[in-house]
Amino acid sequence: MRRTASPLSLFLLGAGVFLLVLAPLLVWYVQPQAKRTPIDTDTTTVFTGTGSYFDTGKVETLTGKEITITRQVRGDVADSLESGNAVWDVSTSVDHAETLPASDPRDALQWTMERWVTDRYTNEPVHCCEESPTFDGEAYLKFPFDVEKRAYRWWDGTLGGVVRLEYAGGRKVQGYEGYLFKGTVEPTRTGVRQVPGVLVDRPKTPQILAEEWYSNSGIELVVDQRTGRIINAAIGPKKTLRAPGSSKDAVTLLESKRVEFTEETQKTQVELASADSRRLALLGGTLPAGAVALGLVLTLVGTVLVVRGRRSEPEAPNTHMMTNSPT
Repeated sequence: MRRTASPLSLFLLGAGVFLLVLAPLLVWYVQPQAKRTPIDTDTTTVFTGTGSYFDTGKVETLTGKEITITRQVRGDVADSLESGNAVWDVSTSVDHAETLPASDPRDALQWTMERWVTDRYTNEPVHCCEESPTFDGEAYLKFPFDVEKRAYRWWDGTLGGVVRLEYAGGRKVQGYEGYLFKGTVEPTRTGVRQVPGVLVDRPKTPQILAEEWYSNSGIELVVDQRTGRIINAAIGPKKTLRAPGSSKDAVTLLESKRVEFTEETQKTQVELASADSRRLALLGGTLPAGAVALGLVLTLVGTVLVVRGRRSEPEAPNTHMMTNSPT
């Protein structure tokens, strides 16, 4: 009897081998390609809290007022594709109730436009593409992928320098678990500003270069472990003016014990982090494991069927009756 491999056995064997080859590709190639900072991002995060700000119209610091910080991040896709990096344009405005909603961000208490450029794989800063400011550190608008339980160097734009954030355990945001990082900024001189001398207790000087000072009583960032996305943020900023050489604050420009992501912003960030985290987990664990398991089964079954083959009866030889014709 003759044995031949059936089409089904060959299909099962081929499918099994394909899945076994696919599994390491998902882990070593597809998932690393997915672990890249997006270039088409378009997000808005909003902080709110109560605090004080300097009213230029009334020439005094008002207290107990609502403060809103709005940050818009948009990826420059064209520059990102050309450079191979993540190029993000970032607009940040600080407002009080009277300037919201602001038709012109220049009416805000403070408004900045920045361009952040980072390596899409490592999250390290890249100095190109009209980057502004030139920044440092390893965590900025997001943390690197696969966040570790250790201290990180976080760039504080107001300080113009890095702040050490310590790992402080787990923290749930809207029911979603993240890593909490904490840090503070001691009062630091960050620049100078020309103001009337009377503002900083120098009434005999018409105009003076007052010193700008900044501190932060509490930075708290909750980060998604797998993606590095910040799902909640809270800060306690304080900006003041001092007379040259003085150790005493003369004017409070802005102060709040705590401004934090709004509930809506938290929910949006959690949804984005959860979706991206599930996708990475699928590519890095579930799919490869499933491919290996199913591939082994299909390969085993296909191999057994090929070895056994399909039994078929031999064909009977064709016989023809021969007749002799008389000559």
